[in-house]
Amino acid sequence: MTPSATLATARRVLWQIRRDPRTIALLLVVPAALLTLLYFAFDGQQQVFQGIGAPLCGLFPFIIMFLITSIAMLRERTTGTLERLMTLPIGKADILFGYGIAFGLLAALQAIVVCGVGFFALGLDAAHGAWLVALLAIGNAVLGMALGLLASAFAQTEFQAVQFMPAFILPQLLLCGLFVPRDDMASLLDTVSYLMPLTYAYDALARVTSPAPLGSDFTIDVLAVIGITIAALALGAVTLRRRTP
Repeated sequence: MTPSATLATARRVLWQIRRDPRTIALLLVVPAALLTLLYFAFDGQQQVFQGIGAPLCGLFPFIIMFLITSIAMLRERTTGTLERLMTLPIGKADILFGYGIAFGLLAALQAIVVCGVGFFALGLDAAHGAWLVALLAIGNAVLGMALGLLASAFAQTEFQAVQFMPAFILPQLLLCGLFVPRDDMASLLDTVSYLMPLTYAYDALARVTSPAPLGSDFTIDVLAVIGITIAALALGAVTLRRRTP
């Protein structure tokens, strides 16, 4: 991996997104708007909004980065951009880390906007600090990016990439514990939830927003998110094939 090639990849990705106002709106406007809509949906039920809204500040980046990365990488595969890059003196790590840097910066900006709206405008509270929620949001965004990069290898069209949202993201949202505590689920669903990345991302956020001590379970959740991210990036690297010498 060479720093110059990695940074060049990151700049290219950021430049492409800069020229796409719809993607920028999806990144920065939509999460804050959805959080605001949720606030008014639970009008007068601040405790309910607190229980759902605070973790969502850290989950939105995961969902949106998965969608954007899977479509963006699929577009690069289908248009031949990725193949042309792989014929240049640029390694797989340069491409992967370049995407990571670009989307990490976008995730940081998204986390600032969402957490700013949620914690300062809508009255959300995190017992261990909104800054920690923002850091977890950035980590979750990188996780979503890594999984989106991997998912792009299994889609032939952008429509198929979008179909991964209900097939891959919605079951995780339902089983992670955001809407129903996992202890209250059927034992089979509780067991299945431990196989889903979003479970650990949500658990970490729930512990940060709870007044209870973080404890060792928080560390396990964070390490699980990091481990799954690395594994997804490694598997994603396998799908980046150099077709020409």
